Amino acid sequence: MKKIFFFLFCVSTVITAQNNLSSITAAIKGDDLLKTVEYLASPELAGRLPGHEGFQKAADFIKQEFTNMDLKPGGDGNDYFQKLNVEYNNIISEEPFTIIKDGKKFQFLLGKDYSYRGFTGSGNIISNVVFCGYGLSQPEVSYDDYTGVDVKGKVALVFKYNPSWKIDEKIFTKGNPREKAITAAQHGAVGILFVSFPNDEKPQVPIGSVINGEGEQMLNFPELHIDLPLADILFEESGYTLKELQTKIDQSKEPFSVPLKHQVEINVTTNYEKEKEVVNVVGILEGTDPLLKNEYLVIGAHLDHVGRQAGKIYYPGANDNASGSAAVLQIARTFAQSGIKPKRSIAFLLFASEEQGLHGSKFYSEHLPCSIENVAAMINMDCVGHGDSIQIGGGESANELWKIAKHLDSANDNLMINKTWKGGGADAEHFFQKGIPTIYFVTKNSYTHLHMLSDKPETLNKILFEKITRLAFLTAYQVTEGNYTRETISKEVQ
Repeated sequence: MKKIFFFLFCVSTVITAQNNLSSITAAIKGDDLLKTVEYLASPELAGRLPGHEGFQKAADFIKQEFTNMDLKPGGDGNDYFQKLNVEYNNIISEEPFTIIKDGKKFQFLLGKDYSYRGFTGSGNIISNVVFCGYGLSQPEVSYDDYTGVDVKGKVALVFKYNPSWKIDEKIFTKGNPREKAITAAQHGAVGILFVSFPNDEKPQVPIGSVINGEGEQMLNFPELHIDLPLADILFEESGYTLKELQTKIDQSKEPFSVPLKHQVEINVTTNYEKEKEVVNVVGILEGTDPLLKNEYLVIGAHLDHVGRQAGKIYYPGANDNASGSAAVLQIARTFAQSGIKPKRSIAFLLFASEEQGLHGSKFYSEHLPCSIENVAAMINMDCVGHGDSIQIGGGESANELWKIAKHLDSANDNLMINKTWKGGGADAEHFFQKGIPTIYFVTKNSYTHLHMLSDKPETLNKILFEKITRLAFLTAYQVTEGNYTRETISKEVQ
C-alpha cells in the first residue's frame, strides 16, 4: 500500500509541476519552430552536409542563438564549437545518367530517377551492365554473386541491402555501400548501381544518403542508386525481370547473376577529403543546486543532413532533422528566458555527422563535461515535425524516465503511444552504450519524405511539432529539478 501511495504522490508531483509550468510551455509555439526549420532547410544551407559551408552556416546560426540566450560555451576552450574530423565528399558536377538502348540514348533526372551515393567516386563511363544479385562475395558462407559472370570493365547492378536469410545460420557481412563497391571493384567493375528490392511492399526510391561504412574511398568509381523503372529497362531482352531474380535467389539461397544487354553512360566529378573539420555546437545552462549542479542532462539533436548533388539538387531535411534541431533550440530558449533555475545542469547539443554514422554524438559521449556517472540522462530529438502521434523510444531500458514523459503526456494531450523499444538508437546510441539512461523523441509515421527532395517545411505538422516540443521540455524540467533519479539500465538489446 505504501508503494501505491508513493507512486501516486510522484504522479501528483509531476502533474502539479506541469500545471505550474503551463504559462511557460504556452510560449513554445509551432510558428516559431517552423521559422527555424525554414531557415535550416533553405537553399542557402544546401542540405547541411558536414564539411560544406551550408552546415557551417547552420552551426554559426545555433552558436549565435546560444550566445543570445547567454548560455555558457560548452565546446573547445571558451567556445560553443567542439571540433572533430570526418570524411567529406563534394559531388561537384554530373551529366544525366543515360541508358543506351539500340544505339539511342535515354537520359534521366537526378533526384527522381536516380541519385548518387554520398561517397561516390568520379568517373566517365560508357559500359555494359551485369546484374550481380546482392553484390556479395563471401567464401566463408559459400556464397559469391560474382561466380560465373565477367564484370571486368563493366558496371555492376546489385541490390542495395543484404538478404534477410542466412546460410547454415551464418549471417552476411560486408553489406554497406562502400564494402559492396569495393567487392565489385575487386572483380574488375568500373562502377556500381544500387537498386531497391522490387518485391518489397513499398520499394525504396532513390534517396540522398551519406552512410557508407569503413574502408578506403575509391576516388574513380561511380556509385549510384537507380529507381526500379530504370532497372526494368536494363533488364529488357535479358529473359528475366528483376522481381523474378530476387524471388529466385531468395528461394534457392544461391546466386543467379546475368549480363544485361543495354549500356549505361555515367559522368560525375567529385572532390574527396579524408579528414575535414566539422563541429558539434554545445551550450550549457548551469544548475543551481550545490550538489545536483554537478550532474548533467544532455538534450541533443543532429544538425546535419545529406547535402546537395552536383549543384543541381539539395535535400532540405526539414523533418530530418531541422525539426529536432529547432526543438532543442526552442527548449534551450525556454529554459534560458523563462527565469527557471534548474537544479541540474543542462548541456544543449546540436550534433554533426549523424547521417554519416553518429560521429558527432560519439565524439561528445567520449568528451563529456563530467564523469559518465554524473550524466543523469540523455534526451534525443530526431524527426519530430511530421507524423500523427508521439513515440518515445528507450522506454524498455530507461523505464522510469520514459514513465515521466508518459504521465506528462497523459495529463496533457494524450498523443504518446505505448510502443517503445529497448536501447538508444541514432544519436542516443553511444550514450546508451555507456550506461546512460536515454529516451528518443520521434513522431510516429514521420518518415514519408525521409532523405527525399520533398522533405520540406510545408510537409510538417505544426500542431504536433509544438506539442512534442512542449512534452520534451516538461520532461527535461522534471529531470533537472531532481524528480528523476538516474536508473541502472541494461545495455543488452534483444
